[in-house]
Parts: sequence; C-alpha cells; structure tokens
Amino acid sequence: MNAIILAAGTSSRFVPLSSEFPKGLLDVRGEILIERQIRQLKEAGIEDITVVLGYKADQFDYLAKEFGVSLVYNEDYARYNNSSSIFRVLDRLRDTFICCSDHYYVNNVFLDRDDDSFYAVQYSDGPTDEWCVKIDDSDRILQVEVGGGHAWYLSGHAFFNQEYSDKFKDILLKEYSHEDVRRGYWEDVFVRHIDDLKMKAKRYSRDDFYEFDSLDELRLFDSSYLDNTRSPILQYIASRLGCRESQLHSFLRADIGRGDFYFDFEDEHYLYKGNTAEILKRDIS
Repeated sequence: MNAIILAAGTSSRFVPLSSEFPKGLLDVRGEILIERQIRQLKEAGIEDITVVLGYKADQFDYLAKEFGVSLVYNEDYARYNNSSSIFRVLDRLRDTFICCSDHYYVNNVFLDRDDDSFYAVQYSDGPTDEWCVKIDDSDRILQVEVGGGHAWYLSGHAFFNQEYSDKFKDILLKEYSHEDVRRGYWEDVFVRHIDDLKMKAKRYSRDDFYEFDSLDELRLFDSSYLDNTRSPILQYIASRLGCRESQLHSFLRADIGRGDFYFDFEDEHYLYKGNTAEILKRDIS
C-alpha cells in the first residue's frame, strides 16, 4: 500500500494565512497538519508516501529529509485543479490512499484496512454545499450531487484498490487532453464514470476528522488562534486598529487584487489591500 497527499492548492478561502504559507503547514493543537497525517500513515505501516506540491512548494522541502516522503511538483497547480495533481502521479496508483494535506484526523483512520475502494463521508444535519451522495444498501455510491441537506457528503480521504486504480488511470489518460477535465477535480472523473468506477461510502462522524475552511472555523477547534493567529498581516491590522487579534473575524477572500481580503471588526466591515497594506472601511448597507 501507499499514500498520495495532495498539497498543491492555494487554499485561497483561508485568508489571510494562506497568503503567507500553505494550509497544510498550519500548526493545529501543537502539530503541523501534514506532519500529523504522515505520522499516522507511517503508524499504519504505510512508508511509501508521495506529496504533490505546487503553491509555495519550497516550504514543504524539509519533509523529504525529515520524513522520507517523495515530493512531486505540479507546475499546473495555479491554472488547473486537483485532477492535474493526480495526473502527475498516475504511475503511483495501486492500493493507494488519496489524502489532502489540510485534514486533521483525531484518531488514526488509516489503521482500518479495506479491500474495496471507498470515499470517506460525513453527515450533514442541515443544508450544505458539499458533494452529497446517494448510497445503496451495500454502501456503494450510486449518485453524487453538489449541494443538498440531511445527507452524507464526500469528505476526507479516499482509497483506491488496484482494480480501481487501473480503471481510473485508463480513463484519466484518455480524457486529460480536455480542458474541462484539467480544470476539474479527480472526483469529477469518478462521478462521470460512477458505473465503472465503483466506490463505497465509508461513514465517519463529524468528530472523527476536520477540515477548516476559514480561520473562524479553526478558532472553534484550536482556541490558541484567537489571539495568536501566527499571521504578520493580522498582527499588523490589529496594531493599526488598536485591538486584539481575536476581535478580527469573518475573513473572506476579495477577488480584487493579490492578497486582498475582507474582514469585520466591531460591527464594521473592512477591506485589506495586500499590495499596499491599506485598511479601508466598507459600507455594505
């Protein structure tokens, strides 16, 4: 068995920290996310680990020496999606865990072995924008739709067995010349060929693992980020506004200029300009 950890993306929703370092290098409860995941994989006896890099790739270089993992660079990370990362490592797909570098697994999920290919799922008690699944009595995924509610949704890691890997490789090699495939997710390939790429849903509780889509979400899990965001940008903003870092919240990427983002402070709305370090008050009434 082996594992592939996808770590090429910019995680632009996780502003402003993601503009300073890759999300997989977040320190969560005293451990770096990707380091914790690598240790868990190794504890499960998986030594063959490949990390696919792109955004700020040099910050991950130490992993090769300290953890003995292989590093593969995806030069297309900025213009294409994770299908381009999987394409770089097609030759490494066999009995393979597919992971994302920014997940925090409370317990070691990799200790549980399965012969069938699966995708981890968690349950949403209400509306969600996630990829919701329809499952039959044997837990096979029959259908996937983006958005829904009171449903199981794709979340966390996946496992390809050898048969699945062989089929997936053949399909992606044939389709990768299409621009929409390169711009999509590897999961899009799975959904289009769901009858041939048979995959089960493996159920987990909401407390088994976490993905943090924003600094506000991370703060709910790791309170040390309330007044120590590890972000020079937020430290600068707090000093300019004369407040504590914990009083800054509701961070949102602004598609205006590089490094721009919105945030709130004391019921006021602001825009931070990355190129000029300006802090501008906004009127959104």
